[in-house]
Amino acid sequence: MPGQTRRLLKDIRAELPVLAGVATTVVFFTVGRAWTTDIVNLVGAGTMFVWLFAIMIWCAFGVVRHAEVLADHLGEPFGTLILTIAVVSIEVTIMATVMLGGGPNPTLPRDTVFAVLMIVLNGMIGVSIVIGALRHRQQQYNLQGAVAFLAVISCLSLIALVLPDFTTSTKDQSLSPLQAVAFGVLTALLYAGFLVIQTVRHRTFFTDAAGQPVAGAAPAAAHAPRHGPTHSLGYHTVMLLATLLPVVLLAKPLARLLDHGIEELHAPTALGGILIAILVLSPEGLTAFQAAKRNQLQRSVNLSLGSALSTIGLTIPVMLAISLMTGIPLELGLPPAEAMLLVLTLFIANMTFSGAPTNILLGGVHLVLFATFIVLVFNP
Repeated sequence: MPGQTRRLLKDIRAELPVLAGVATTVVFFTVGRAWTTDIVNLVGAGTMFVWLFAIMIWCAFGVVRHAEVLADHLGEPFGTLILTIAVVSIEVTIMATVMLGGGPNPTLPRDTVFAVLMIVLNGMIGVSIVIGALRHRQQQYNLQGAVAFLAVISCLSLIALVLPDFTTSTKDQSLSPLQAVAFGVLTALLYAGFLVIQTVRHRTFFTDAAGQPVAGAAPAAAHAPRHGPTHSLGYHTVMLLATLLPVVLLAKPLARLLDHGIEELHAPTALGGILIAILVLSPEGLTAFQAAKRNQLQRSVNLSLGSALSTIGLTIPVMLAISLMTGIPLELGLPPAEAMLLVLTLFIANMTFSGAPTNILLGGVHLVLFATFIVLVFNP
C-alpha cells in the first residue's frame, strides 16, 4: 500500500500541468468570462496575462513530457516528429483561434511564423551550438538530414514570406485566391513529401552519421531522459491530448489580453507573434539545449529545424484555408528589412550546416542575427 500511495503521488505531481490547465480553463469560462471582455485597467490585464501565459507554458511542457515518452518508445525519427508536431499544433490552434474569434489582425500569422523562424534558426541553433562548443569544442551531425531540412525550409519560407512582396495580383502583401490555393497546396504536398522521406524512405538521414552515435558521445543509456512516471502508450497519448486541450481553449482569452496590452502600451504589433512563438517553442528549445549539452547535436538539429519546417508546413496552409473560407484578410509578405534578414539567416544556416563540424564562432554568428531581429522589432 505505501508503494502504491507513493506511485499515485508521483503520478499526480507529474500531471500537475493538466490539473492546473483544467482549473484555469474552468475559471476563465465561468466566473472569469467577463474578466477578458470587460478589461478595466492595465494592471489587472497584465496579471491575467501572466497567469494565462504561465499556465499555457506549463501545459506545453506537459505536452512535451508525454511526447518524449512516446518518442522514447517509437525511436528516431518518429520520436522527434511527434515532439515537433505536438508543439506546432499548439501554435496552429492558437493562431486559428485568434483569427476566427478576435479582431482582424492580418499580419499575426506572418509575424508569428517569422518570429518562430528567427527564434529557431538563430536563437535555438545559436545557443545549442554555443552550449555544445563550450562543452565539446566541435560537434558532428548528419549532413544529409540538415541539407534536406534547410532545402525545404528555404523553399517554403521564401515562397510564403518573401514572394508575396513581389507579386502584382494584389495591391498589398497578400495573395490572390488562386495564389493562396496553389501555394497552400504546394506547401502541404512538399511538407508531406518531406515526412515520407524522414520516416520511411531515408530515415537514416535524420539519425547520427551512418546511424552511429557521434564520436565522443556517451552511450545513449547513460543519457536516457528522465520523464517522471511512465505508463502505456495509450495513457501518454490520451494525456498528451488532455494537456493540449487547455492550451487551445485558453488561446482566446489570452488573445484578448494580448491585443489590449499591445494597444494600451503602443507596443509593436509583431510583439504578439513573438510571444506566441515563445509560448510554443519554450519546451522544445530547452530539450534542444539539453541535447546539445549531451553531445547529441543531431537530436538538437532535428528538433530545431523540424520546428521551423513544421511551422511553415502546417501553419501556412491552415491559415490560408481559414482566410479563403472566411474572407478574413491575411498578409504574408514581410517588410523589406525583415525579408532581408530572413534571406541572410537562411544563407548563414546553410553555411553552418555545410558539412564541417560546428564550432562556437558559428553559434555566435546566429546569435548576432537573433539580436538584430530583436532590435528591428522595437526599432524597425
